[in-house]
Amino acid sequence: MKYLKDPDAIYKASFEMIAKEIDLSRFPNSLSNLVTRVVHSVALPEIADHIVWQGDVARATEDSLDSGKNIIVDSNMVAAGIMSDKLSEECKVHCFIKDKRVPDLANSLQTTRSAAAVELWKPYLEGAIIIIGNAPTALFHLLDMLKDSECPRPSVIYGFPVGFIGATEAKEELCNCSYGIPFVSLKGRWGGSPIASAAINAMLLGEKQ
Repeated sequence: MKYLKDPDAIYKASFEMIAKEIDLSRFPNSLSNLVTRVVHSVALPEIADHIVWQGDVARATEDSLDSGKNIIVDSNMVAAGIMSDKLSEECKVHCFIKDKRVPDLANSLQTTRSAAAVELWKPYLEGAIIIIGNAPTALFHLLDMLKDSECPRPSVIYGFPVGFIGATEAKEELCNCSYGIPFVSLKGRWGGSPIASAAINAMLLGEKQ
C-alpha cells in the first residue's frame, strides 16, 4: 500500500487541507495560526466554529512572554506539550497538581485536586499566561478567585477544559465573566491538553508553519 512517508510533506499537506476546510474570516489575523493549529491538534475542522475569544489574546500573550512572566498550567500533560525551547529563560512553566500540599488542601476545600492546586497559583498569577486543558473545576476555581478584587490578575487565559461534567458550564462562565482579562476558549465539551498546548504553541511559533 502506498502512503505518504515524508514527515515534512505530511505536515505541509495537513495544513493545506486545513486551509481548505475551515473559514478564518471571522477571526483576527493574530488568531488565524492559533485556530489552524488547534484544528490540526485534533483533526476536527468543525471545532473552528466553536472557538471564542475576548480581547487581544495575541498581544496579551506576546507582552507576557516578552516580560518573562509565568506560564501556569493545570496539568502535566499541558506542560509537556508546550514547546519550551521557544520560551525565554525568564518564562517558567508551573504546574502544581503534584504539589504535596494539594491533597490536604482539596480535602479542606472539599473540591477536586485540580481546583485545590489553583489556590497555589496566587503568588505566580500577576501578568501570567493561564492555560487550562484538563479540569473544568480548575477554571471554575480560578474564576471564583478572580471575584476578589485583590487577587492578582493574569495577562490572558487559555480556557480549554474538557469533559462531560462542567466543561461547557465552566467555559460559559469564562465567556460571561472574565473580569476584562483576554481569553480564548472552545465552546462545549471539547477541549483537552493537545488543544491547549497547540494554542499556546501557535503563539510561540508566530506565523511559522
